[in-house]
Amino acid sequence: MNETPRSNRLHIAFFGKRNSGKSSLINALTSQTISVVSDVPGTTTDPVLKAMEIHGIGPCVFIDTAGLDDEGQLGELRIKQTLRVMERTDIALMVCTDGDITREMQWAGRLKEKDVPVIWVLNKCDLLDAPQQTMRQIEQICGQVPLPVSAKQHQGTEEIHRRIAQLLPDETMNRGLLGGLVEEGETVMLVMPQDLQAPKGRLILPQVQTIRELLDRKCLVMSCTTDKMDQMLQALARPPRLIITDSQAFKTVYEKKPKDSRLTSFSILFAQYKGDIDYFLKGAEAIGRLTEDSRVLIAEACTHAPMTEDIGRVKIPNMLRKRIGGGLQIDVVSGNDFPEDLSPYSLVIHCGACMFTRKYVLNRIASAKEQHVPMTNYGVAIACLTGILDKVEITH
Repeated sequence: MNETPRSNRLHIAFFGKRNSGKSSLINALTSQTISVVSDVPGTTTDPVLKAMEIHGIGPCVFIDTAGLDDEGQLGELRIKQTLRVMERTDIALMVCTDGDITREMQWAGRLKEKDVPVIWVLNKCDLLDAPQQTMRQIEQICGQVPLPVSAKQHQGTEEIHRRIAQLLPDETMNRGLLGGLVEEGETVMLVMPQDLQAPKGRLILPQVQTIRELLDRKCLVMSCTTDKMDQMLQALARPPRLIITDSQAFKTVYEKKPKDSRLTSFSILFAQYKGDIDYFLKGAEAIGRLTEDSRVLIAEACTHAPMTEDIGRVKIPNMLRKRIGGGLQIDVVSGNDFPEDLSPYSLVIHCGACMFTRKYVLNRIASAKEQHVPMTNYGVAIACLTGILDKVEITH
């Protein structure tokens, strides 16, 4: 599990004022020196992420954040980074050291808006004269009995582990890519173009993750490049039950696939695995309403140097402009860059988001919904633009 991609790990973030002992607590929980510990407030600046494997929890990421009471111009930037951490947080620990939790309650409110469960922790209990009284004070304000902890003395860490385990979302560990598309023993063919975008000497994460799940389901997995698809089909005794391909090869693969074989793409599988497939399908309808006066945002999770065959920066824009007209305005953002104001856009087209957590993608979708901006993803958009959206398999 130490090889589990960060995007598939539970994200556990620690929030609290400066010098509340967040860094010390993470070090105590992990039995490692993950974050720098200092008596000087504001030691933690940018968020510190550490992938871990915790017994009873599984693969997770601990995130240490800057103090939510940071000050000055740099402090504002640090707080902005901490706010961005909320977008990908599955479980939050609110760390406090006294009964004055006015600031913490404000942040807990923001987490509640994002449906993030909060565990309240009273740290440095070994230094308090009346810890029980402070705990009652905190409970009266937030409605939750805080966990008494001493990071320095390594006291209370096991209870934090247990509380996190109780809050684990079922879908975090059990959500599958393929839903009910395949059953044990069925043949699945993967058609994977190896163009300039394909990393030399390895497969991309969606392909690896799909292959692993197919093997776990005891399916028979056959792989080929697009130009070898005919030979692969001839080599099989019977047509494959399912064909999975890159979205950019949809048209070619659809024209060659056997009548009885179902078809989908890695991007569409990730559309339901990471996001809201129903909203993406509805969002694709907006393609038919675009005009040359429209503006489209393309959001990709990866940050990489653009290539001549880039699907998000070249292929999809070309397909859109061929359908709509050359005047269509298209903006591209990558990585964590995503505009807060989506109102200028008639449509957002998101990548499969294999590098993002489901929580992060759902927060982006929620932002689009709140602003009444349609959103779809690469695979759904390409299937729509090639006229085969109603002919590909969608899992819900």
